This record gives sequence, structure tokens and C-alpha cells, in this order.
Amino acid sequence: MQTRYLFLTTLLLTSLLVGCAPKAAAQPEEVKALENPTPTNLPEQPIALDTPTLEIGPHDPPASCPITVPQNPPFVPPAPYDLLGFEGEFWYGSDSLWTAVRQNGIWEALPLNPEGYTQKVFWWRDGYVWNEEPEPELTVTGERLDAQAGPLRASKATNASASDIGSAMLVGVDLPTLGCWQITGKHGKAELSFVVWVAP
Repeated sequence: MQTRYLFLTTLLLTSLLVGCAPKAAAQPEEVKALENPTPTNLPEQPIALDTPTLEIGPHDPPASCPITVPQNPPFVPPAPYDLLGFEGEFWYGSDSLWTAVRQNGIWEALPLNPEGYTQKVFWWRDGYVWNEEPEPELTVTGERLDAQAGPLRASKATNASASDIGSAMLVGVDLPTLGCWQITGKHGKAELSFVVWVAP
């Protein structure tokens, strides 16, 4: 009798211990795999993220950078543009194609993205009307003059209109480095280049 009682007590204790075991032991394989993931296809080399790095350079252009200065005599665009413009900039070009250039020749503190330093460049031509030609046939290129660098990247031309600029053509550019850059715009047979210093 005592042997049977001892056997039943042992069996009861064993059942209780099994019931109190951690729940993880009774979970399906899918749950276990999620709780303890084991990476299977890790790359052998770490992947480099394309993050821009701010450059350090002089703020003022060196004498060797031929920044664009006002024409002599200064270019005056046709009406109504002769009464418009941006503070700190001058009109540069001809009736066929002109732009606004900074008085000091410096593009500074430009936003930096993975493609480079970003700037918006406005262009004009006599007779251009933004809503009649919303995507003008204007192309913009650029090259660094003082050192080797990748090419300037330019967006497709679009339009802009405001009380201080009238009807303008607009292109966004990304310059891969700081330095002395020549920017060239082409529209039909008209071509215009100017030089700026891209500073930190």
C-alpha cells in the first residue's frame, strides 16, 4: 500500500513539474525562430552608405578663379525685367539668354545632398512666357575650372513666375565639390556661361 501511495505521489509531482515548465518549451517552431533569429545571408563586407561629407575650403575666391563680373556697359534686359531683379545680384547675358549673377561671385552655404551642393539657377530670354512654355528647351552644364571633379548634374528645365522675376526658366543644379565652377546654359542658338566660386 505504501509503495502504491509513493508511486502515485511521485507520478503526481512529476505531472505538476511538467505543467510548470516554461511556456517556450511548448511553443511551435515558428515562434521559437522569431524569438531567436539567426541571420543566414549576411554580407561579407559592410555596406558603405552614401552620405555627403562637408568640405572645408576658403570662403573667398582666389585670384586664379575668373569669377564673372558685370559687363561693360552693364547688360540691361528688356522691359519689364529692367525694373526687376534680386538684391545683391546683377543681370548678365543678352536678350537671347541672360541670368542673375551674385555681385561677389560666391555661392555659399548651399544645401548638401548625396549628389553634391544644390543651387537653383534662373534664366531668362526675351519673349519667354512661363505658361506657354512650361518646360523650356534649356540645358545647363558645368565644369570645375580649378581642379578635376565630376560633372555638374542639372535637372530638366521648368518654369517660375513671381513679381520680382517675371517669367523665368528654372534649373536645379548639383555641384559635386566646392571650388571654381563655370556654368553654361543653352537655349536654341543662344549660349551663356558664367563663373562662380562655390564656398562652404
